[in-house]
Amino acid sequence: MNIFELVILQPIFNLLIAIYSVMPWGDFGLAIIIFTIIIRFLLYPLVRRQLHQTKMMRKLQPQLKTIKQKHKGNRQAEAMEMMELYKQHGVSPFRSIGILLIQLPILIGLFLAIRVFTDHRQDLAKYTYDFLESFEPIGQLVRNPDQFNEQMLGFIDLTRHAIGSHGIDIILVILALLSAVTQYFMSKQTMPHDPNGKSFSDIMKEAAEGKQADQAEMNAVVMRNMIKIMPVLIFFVMINLPGALALYYTVSNLVAVAQQHYLLKEDEEELEELAEEAVERDQAKQSAARAKRAKTAKTVKTATKSSKQSSKKTNVTRITAKDTRGSAKKRRKS
Repeated sequence: MNIFELVILQPIFNLLIAIYSVMPWGDFGLAIIIFTIIIRFLLYPLVRRQLHQTKMMRKLQPQLKTIKQKHKGNRQAEAMEMMELYKQHGVSPFRSIGILLIQLPILIGLFLAIRVFTDHRQDLAKYTYDFLESFEPIGQLVRNPDQFNEQMLGFIDLTRHAIGSHGIDIILVILALLSAVTQYFMSKQTMPHDPNGKSFSDIMKEAAEGKQADQAEMNAVVMRNMIKIMPVLIFFVMINLPGALALYYTVSNLVAVAQQHYLLKEDEEELEELAEEAVERDQAKQSAARAKRAKTAKTVKTATKSSKQSSKKTNVTRITAKDTRGSAKKRRKS
């Protein structure tokens, strides 16, 4: 057994088989649903930190716009001041992908666990923990792997693909579609709202007019487009995977939407107040700066006017030298 199987596959497999074994009806689909809910709640601390980043980014939007207007094209200075602002508020733009990096090995591990249940049932004993085999339902399943029920609600085979050699399974196609739709709403929840955001065509039009494209605006456009493209990719991926994975992804997204709604709604009013305070502070600073400039200009003007008036009032004394030689000649003649 390699390191991935030991660290990822085996824990997922044993959690799944434990949940399945305690159900009196032995429903694989319901076992996956419960498994998914458990995983999402285990990820809750990470989700909370991720949403903290989202909330802080929303809070900082007015200040980011102020920085952008302040530097007006100086990308280096703008980026440095933005990073300093992120540092002050403990925001890391890359931290939000942490939950995706954790979800990926879980998806791979679940996919391999499903393959064990469907294609390699003879290996159930290989991956089952020894202490779990002492539990009679699990021990019986290990001894008789053909008793495993891969269906959900008695008629949905979660080991099949939506499109395969058997044809098209409409229920699994709908399940793949639900995966895509829930992915869209989950991403939409955490996307910063910017009603004045430019579209890609607007940016290209400005570029054609000779205006340099703003990297922040380009990134925002890419993110908005990814929200629309990602669900399409998810749909095509899910119709080519076992239905169990589509079920896991759909339920995981639904729980994530509920968690995000709760956490974002929890501080929504506070965030709005913080954003308004930030805008008011920026406006107050701008007003104070304008008042200071006006006062300075008035002081200079007053000083200049006073200087001119003083120059007009200053008396100029002229000294005229007397002609002493002419006076002496007059005295000799007399």
